[in-house]
Amino acid sequence: MKLLSFYTDDDVGVGVLDGDKVLDLNAAAQAQGKDLPDDMRGIVEEADTALPAIKALLESSRGNDDLFIPLDEIQFAPPIVDHYKNIFCVGRNYKAHIEEMAAAMGREVSYPKVSEFFTKPPTTVVAHEEDVERHAKYTDKLDYEVELAVIIGKEGRNISKEDALDYVFGYTVVNDVTARDAQRAHGQFFKGKSFDTFCPIGPYIVTKDEFGDPSNHKLSLKVNGQIRQDSNTSDLVHDVPSIIRDLSGALTVEPGDIIATGTPAGVAGGMNPPGWLQVGDVMEAEVEGIGILRNTIAPSEGDE
Repeated sequence: MKLLSFYTDDDVGVGVLDGDKVLDLNAAAQAQGKDLPDDMRGIVEEADTALPAIKALLESSRGNDDLFIPLDEIQFAPPIVDHYKNIFCVGRNYKAHIEEMAAAMGREVSYPKVSEFFTKPPTTVVAHEEDVERHAKYTDKLDYEVELAVIIGKEGRNISKEDALDYVFGYTVVNDVTARDAQRAHGQFFKGKSFDTFCPIGPYIVTKDEFGDPSNHKLSLKVNGQIRQDSNTSDLVHDVPSIIRDLSGALTVEPGDIIATGTPAGVAGGMNPPGWLQVGDVMEAEVEGIGILRNTIAPSEGDE
């Protein structure tokens, strides 16, 4: 199933995609007297009972148009809106991207032996079709990074690689927007990747049963319709089970945690000359089996 969160007049609703329309799960549960969590985090936490209930609601609601919203009328919210933890991210996890960035920064190529983690705070999160701020006072080198992201479904620590996918609820798309000059100046990933609005997420969470094996999905990113990144998750240095194993060692992962798994080659900083993002540029980050996450670069308050 493809699940989503969307803005209503006074709150955030949850829905399931059904062709070109969305079933309002809150309205459907109320109409049928069913008990269902009213937000995405609750659905993730109670997946064992919530997902079968959602499937049953979808089947029983077909034909009742009052419970469905046309997809083109949906205003997407971030899939999970109440982030109280940072987004986990993996750096340097596609071989060709490691090589292009080493060349761009004048460094020797090296491939990480274990997953390399950093985080992005909740203030970076925006939804599908929401703007990403340019922050022109703080960066001249604004970049994009399409990534497959994992949604953790249950609490765990010291998870083995063999058991790792049992802890997954589903998958979504992340665009790890990055200020390359700030990243270089600070000598680590966090600051240059943590400006407000620098983590678009969405548009959907696809449940793991529908998404299937995460190790063979195409992913790509376009800027103004031009393909910049075009790769496959089969090229990950560390695959999804390895990432979960590495992250959970002595560190508890919880339902609703998001792990962005790294980006392939084709970033703006690896181009000659670099193709930095500017106001008005439209980014379309796509992962096969999930959909397109679309965001536009917009001026920030105080930008000249």
